[in-house]
Order: sequence, then structure tokens, then C-alpha cells
Amino acid sequence: MADRWSPEEAPARGVAEGRARPPRRGRKAPRAVSVLAALLAVAAAAGFWVYRDLRGNIHAADVDAGIGDDRPPRMSPGSKNILVTGSDSRAGANAGYGSGHTAMHSDTLMVLHLAANRQWATVVSFPRDSWVRVPACERGDGTVSGPHHAKINEAFAIGGAGGEVAKAAACAVKTVERNTGLRIDHFLSVDFQGLKRMVDALDGMTVCPTAAIRDEKARLDIPAGCQTVRGEGALGYVRARYGVGDGSDLGRIGRQQEFLRALADRAKEKLTSPGALYGLLESATESLTTDEALAGIRPLYGLVSRLKAIPPGRLTLVTVPNYPRGMDVPSDTANVVWQYPEAAELFLSLARDREVREESVAAAGRNPLYAGTVRVRVLDRTGTPGLAEEIAGTLAAYGFTIAGTGTGTGTGTGTGTGSAAVVGAGTSVVHPAGLAREARALASRVPGSTVTESSDAPEGLVTLTVGEGFGGTR
Repeated sequence: MADRWSPEEAPARGVAEGRARPPRRGRKAPRAVSVLAALLAVAAAAGFWVYRDLRGNIHAADVDAGIGDDRPPRMSPGSKNILVTGSDSRAGANAGYGSGHTAMHSDTLMVLHLAANRQWATVVSFPRDSWVRVPACERGDGTVSGPHHAKINEAFAIGGAGGEVAKAAACAVKTVERNTGLRIDHFLSVDFQGLKRMVDALDGMTVCPTAAIRDEKARLDIPAGCQTVRGEGALGYVRARYGVGDGSDLGRIGRQQEFLRALADRAKEKLTSPGALYGLLESATESLTTDEALAGIRPLYGLVSRLKAIPPGRLTLVTVPNYPRGMDVPSDTANVVWQYPEAAELFLSLARDREVREESVAAAGRNPLYAGTVRVRVLDRTGTPGLAEEIAGTLAAYGFTIAGTGTGTGTGTGTGTGSAAVVGAGTSVVHPAGLAREARALASRVPGSTVTESSDAPEGLVTLTVGEGFGGTR
């Protein structure tokens, strides 16, 4: 997916777009970064037999073979995007988890963006219940799935139906790339058993839930208050969802971040114990599967060293702005949809290697624009039979309210003349005064479209006119 990294690789000299802002006070880079760097450094400096043993533990997956050539362009060649998943494969030692599961699933899904100038980084978490369009992917049995809408973690399951991490990762990469426009350079996956072994190598972890947690699916039943968890209990704690808080995946994301910080602190305490250190290293490396370029102690150490060197306050952790899909589709009480145009603006900033502010992303999430409140008319001036109706169907699946379809000359079932939508020869989004945000939300789903305000535009409608060079929706 990208050239192999090494500890000796000099940081890229490219400068991120925009003016770099001074470090913020407050949040520091996660302690897990420092601890992992120390662990990998010890491994790299250890005796040859230890280094060889640990290096051989890391599994490599040929992810490129299943992604294909239809990929987003690299807008900032010096930056890196790394897709990180927590895999709950039910194969082998994981077979006892979850009834009815026959394939891999990604309990955790995030993208780490490392800036070209290596002075900042952003980690974007994707709720596993995100309702997105999953592209066609090769299944484990060699058949190909059709494109459809589903939870984002289904992509990992489609490719991993036969137990192959490479195919699971390829489908996950394709899905993230198609829905975000980010070019993924590397892939890294950690499985269930690896987490259990790491915790056990550290003699357990201390957790302090404020309320009792009972989640049969996560196989967890613990009281409120501080206590030590090991093995199954530790795994259940990071997987628990239905027996704590509001039962959403967003709460689990926060709990997983807290657990990783505690894991890092515990690992730091154990660095002086050779036995515990080797056990932790062995467990960590055995649980890793990466793309071929990252499959080794040295390239992983090179990656973590760069993260460790990021100045305090310049590593940002955000969650894609989202809201319950039930706001657009009342019958859906199980999923969330990404909030537009804010989600698209976040992805574009990272694609162009522009630093994002954690507080800005969080603020955007507090004022969602529901797609169902945006009334859209779709006009086609390419002369392609059925194109307007096809696009309208796709936009309806995204949650938009379709007010009509027609041609660019105004004939058809839409309300209004349609002439206001004809702006140049390309694809355009035209709106009346007061609907600028609604127009940007629609345009962010149609890459390459332009946005124009017009006094002739029909009141209460945002008009999408499909013209030359239309490249589909996202």
C-alpha cells in the first residue's frame, strides 16, 4: 500500500496546507504512544533471537490485491493515512464469542492521519453503526458482493467471510475510501485474543465503572466501583455496550479510549520486569496483522516514533460528526448517519493535510442538519434515460427528501421551472436564500459539484442538476 518505513527514515519536509497553529494546552499525546514506542525500541535492541521471534509473530496481509485501482487521489503525498481495526473474528480461539456470527467483524474502526510535516496527527473514530454505502467486495469464497447500504463494520465481515484478514481489510479499506475520499496508505488490525493476553501479561487492569455493567453479549457482569479485570473480564469491558450508558457505540468508543490509557499506564509500570515485558511484547505482536509494508518491528517502531515525537496538544482524537438515523428514517433505531456537510469538511481537511481542531469537530456535532429536512429536486441535462431517478433513489437512501425529478430544461415532475439549476456545463447545486447549509450538505455528497445561490430558485428546494463529468455520489 505504501513504501516500507524504517526508524532511520527522515521526517517529511513538506509543509501542511494552511498556517500551522501553536500547540494547544491541555490534551497530550496518548500515553499508549510513548509506551508502545518504548516496547518496540526494547524489542529492536534486544538479542537477535528475541527480535527474530517477535518479528515472526506479526502477520502480513496482501491488502492491495483486493482493493483495485478505483481509489481516491493522494492530495498530500507526504502524509499517511492508516486504517486501524479491532477484529473480533470468531475463528480459532475466538470461536466462543457471539452466537450467530460466522465471519469477522470490526469492533473498532478508526483512521490515523499523520501529517506530512510530522508535527501533528489526528485519529478519527468511526462508529461501527455508521450507515454507509458498502462497495462491491470479494468474499472469502471468491464470489463478489453487490454494492449496498449497511453498517460500516459489515465491510470487514464481507471480506472476512472465509477467515482471511487480507480480504476483510481490503473491503474495509475500499469502504472507508469510497465514503470519505481519504486514500489509505496502511492497515493494522488487532484481534480479541491479543487484548486478553496483553492484559493477563500485566496481571490484570483496574477499571472503575460508576454503575454496574451486565451485558450478556459481551459476557460481562461486574458491580460498580474500582476492581481488577483479567482475560474475559477485560475483553468484555471494552466490548460492553448494551448493559451500560445509553447502549450506543459512541459510549463504547469513549470507554475503549479510557481503557487504552489505563493499559498504557500499567505497561509503563511493568517495563522494569523482563518477564512481563517479553510477555507483553509477545502478546502484542501475535495479535497484529498489518499490510506488508508495516509487517515488522522496525517499520512499526518507525511509525510509533513519529507519533511519539508529535508536540503536546497536536494529536487530536475526534469522532465523525453523526446523529441517529432514526431522525431521517423513524423505523431505524439501530444506526447513525454521518452529519453533512461537517463530515465531508473533516475528511477534506485531512485529505488536504490541514490540521483540524478537536473543539470545532465537537461543536459541529452539537448542531446537526438532518438530511430528511432537506428537500431535493434532481434534474438531468446529460440525456441519460433514468439517470435522474437513479440519483434520486441514491439520495433518498442517504436520507434526503426527494421533491421531484426532471430534465435540466424544466420538463419533468419537479416543482419550479428548472432553469435556475443550469449553471455552466458541469454538475451544480442551486438554492434560494436561506438554504446555503442545506445546499452544502447536498453538494458534499456529490463530489465535483458547484454551489450557487439564485433568486430564481424555487423556495424551499435545493436543486441538483447533473451535467458533464458527473462522477457519482458519496
